[in-house]
Parts: sequence; structure tokens; C-alpha cells
Amino acid sequence: MFYKKILYILLALYLSNCSSKTQKNITSNLLDFNKNSTDTNSTQKKEMNKTPKTQEEWKAKLTPEEYYVLREKGTERPFSGEFENHHEKGIYVCKGCGTELFRSETKFDAHCGWPSFYEGIDKSNIKEIVDRSHGMIRTEVTCAKCGGHLGHVFNDGPIDKTGLRYCINSISIGFVSKE
Repeated sequence: MFYKKILYILLALYLSNCSSKTQKNITSNLLDFNKNSTDTNSTQKKEMNKTPKTQEEWKAKLTPEEYYVLREKGTERPFSGEFENHHEKGIYVCKGCGTELFRSETKFDAHCGWPSFYEGIDKSNIKEIVDRSHGMIRTEVTCAKCGGHLGHVFNDGPIDKTGLRYCINSISIGFVSKE
């Protein structure tokens, strides 16, 4: 019985750290939070309707999986996305509207199961929003133009760069090759 309790405690600690490498990073993320951020609860509906498309138009434009992630804030399974192990030179764009989001030169392997970037092309193309879903406090990343859900940003990226890790769903982005 004692070992079973220890196992449950260890499992709970492990699961609580899955979305960020340490609990300290989650606290740092909140303290260093971008001044332009807003609360998901108060602006989510406004952000999701920034483009003049109806939900039916989004459903017609996107696959069911893309719709789930971009419009319903879903997440693809780790290590399952097209761009997780992608190394071509080019630009990653929003799958919903084509806005340029990340350069391939800023992509790095964070071993988290999703494409990771340490910097966006232009801060005005990416919106950061407090996300209090699933019993956690994180920073959601959305496309500033169409409001599509891209993923989350954490403060455990490369220290010699920005220190940020934009953890992005492959299904929410497209790629334009430089070659």
C-alpha cells in the first residue's frame, strides 16, 4: 500500500511537469508574462471571430482535425505532426489564414513532441493569451490575424537565444519552402 501511494505521488509529479520542464518555469512564465497578453476567459470569443468567416466557412476550409486544433483549441498527439521532425529552410505560416509566423532558422528540437521555435517572425503576428484550462496556467499562442489556436509558449527554450519555447501544433501551420 505504501509503495502504491509513492507511485501515485511520483506519477502526479511527472504529469504536472509534462507541459513545461519544471514547475519553476510555469511560475516564471506567469511573472514574465507579455504585457500585451489578455485573459482567455474575457476575450476568447472576440479573438476567434477576428476574421469575417463563420464557423461553417471555417469547417469548409479546414479538415476536421485542423478545425479541432485551430478553432476549438485542441492539441495533436505528441510526435505525430508533420513538422515535428522537419528540417527544410523556409517559413511556417498559419494554416487558417497564411500569416507568416516562424522562420525555419528559429526551429529547434525541444524533445517535447511538437515543433518548437525560440522566436516568431513578427510579434504582431502572434498573440499570447493566459490559458487557465485543464487545471493549469499557461500562455496560449494564437494567430493575431485569424485567432487560430497554434499552441503554447514556455520559458524553457534556448537560453543563448530568447529563452522561449513556442510549442506549436504541426496541424495548425503550413510551410513555404525557400528552396
